[in-house]
Amino acid sequence: MTCFRTTRLTLVLRTMVIGSSLFLIGSAEGQSQQDTTPPQQPDKIVATQDTTPAATTPPTTPAEPTWSAGPIEFSGLVDGYYDTNFNHPSTMDNQLRNFDEKANQFNLNMMKVTMQHDPDPVGFRVDLGFGRAFTTIHASEQAPEIFQYLEQAYVSLKPPKAKGFEADFGEFVTSAGAEVIETKDNWNYSRSLLFAWAIPYYHFGLRTSMPLTKTITGGVQAVNGWNDVEDNNSGKTIGVTGVLTKPKYALNINYYVGPEKPNTNKGYRNLIDGVLWLYPTSKIGVYLNYDYAQERSLTNVLDHYQGFAGAARFQLTKTIAVASRAEIFNDPQGFSTGTPQQLWEYTATGEYKIAEGFLSRVEYRRDSSDQFFFQRGTTPNGSQNQSTILVGMVVYYGPKR
Repeated sequence: MTCFRTTRLTLVLRTMVIGSSLFLIGSAEGQSQQDTTPPQQPDKIVATQDTTPAATTPPTTPAEPTWSAGPIEFSGLVDGYYDTNFNHPSTMDNQLRNFDEKANQFNLNMMKVTMQHDPDPVGFRVDLGFGRAFTTIHASEQAPEIFQYLEQAYVSLKPPKAKGFEADFGEFVTSAGAEVIETKDNWNYSRSLLFAWAIPYYHFGLRTSMPLTKTITGGVQAVNGWNDVEDNNSGKTIGVTGVLTKPKYALNINYYVGPEKPNTNKGYRNLIDGVLWLYPTSKIGVYLNYDYAQERSLTNVLDHYQGFAGAARFQLTKTIAVASRAEIFNDPQGFSTGTPQQLWEYTATGEYKIAEGFLSRVEYRRDSSDQFFFQRGTTPNGSQNQSTILVGMVVYYGPKR
C-alpha cells in the first residue's frame, strides 16, 4: 500500500512539475505579447437565469455560442479529476468537499448535456447528466429517481411587450453564491465552503426577473424549498434577488426565507447572500462573498452560521491563468457541517487551456478547523487540517454554431 501511494504521489508531482513549466513558459510569452482577454468570471446567471437581463458577466465578456439544431441549442461537458489527500484517510473521502470529495483516486465529477431555446416568447432549458456532482446535489432529494439526473429543467415565458419581464417554471439552480455547479465557469476547480455548506444548490418552483433600470434587475421566486423537487412540508420558500451591473463592478444580493424542516412549517430559515464583483482591468477579476443563515429549532434555539470568502483571478496569457481563494466559515452550533467549529480554507489554482474546449487545472487546497475534525489514516477526528493536490480536466463542446 505504501509503494502504491508513493507511486501515485510521484505521478501527481510530475504532473505539477509539467504544469509549472507550462506556466513559466506562458508567463514569458505573456511579457512579449499583448493579451486583452478579460478574466473569466463564474457567471452565476449562466447557471441560473441564462435568458434574463440580470447578467453579472461584464459587458465586455461575450456569451459563449453553442451548437444548434433548428431552434434548439446544445452544449455539454465531461469533467474528471485525480486528487491526493495527504492525510490518506481510509474512507477515501475529502471532508467538507462536495464535488471533489473522493480522495486518492480518479473520479468523474460530471458528464452532462444541455438543450435550450431562448424564449421568443416561450422557451425552455434542460440540463441532463450524471457523475459525482449530480449525486451530491441530489443527496437529500425525495423525488422519483429520474430527478437525480436533472440539474435544471424549466420552461420560460418572456412576453414581447413586457419590458424585459421573464418568468421561469420548473427546476433551476439557486441565484445565491459566487460559484456555480459547472467547473469550467468557476475560477477554482474545487468549490468554496460557502458554496458547499452555506447555500442551496437548486430549487423547484417559479422564478421571475424584471429590469428596473438600465443597470438594476430585480426578481422574486416562490419555490418548494432547498434542494427538493418534491417539498418536505406544505410551506413555501420566497426568494428576492437584485443585481446591479456596471462596467467595472457588479453587485448581487439574494434573500431566501421559508420553512425547511420536514413535516412541519415551524422555524423559518433565513439566508442573506451578497457577492461583489470587481474588474480593475481586463486581466484581473476579484470577488467578495458573504453569507449568513439562521433557523429557529423546534426547541426554540436559534441556530446560525456565517462565512466570508474572497477570490482573485489573473489572466496571464490567452491560455494561462492563476486564481486564489481564501475564506472563513463559522458554524457555532454545527447547524451546517454537523460539528460546532470554525473553519478556514485556502486554495491556489493554475489553469492551462490546452485547446479550444479543453481546460486543465492544477490545484492546492488546505482546509483547517479549530476542532480535530479531519480523518488521518484510520483515525477519525485525528487532525485539524487537510491538504490536497488535485489535477482536473474539463472537455466541453459548444464553441461553434
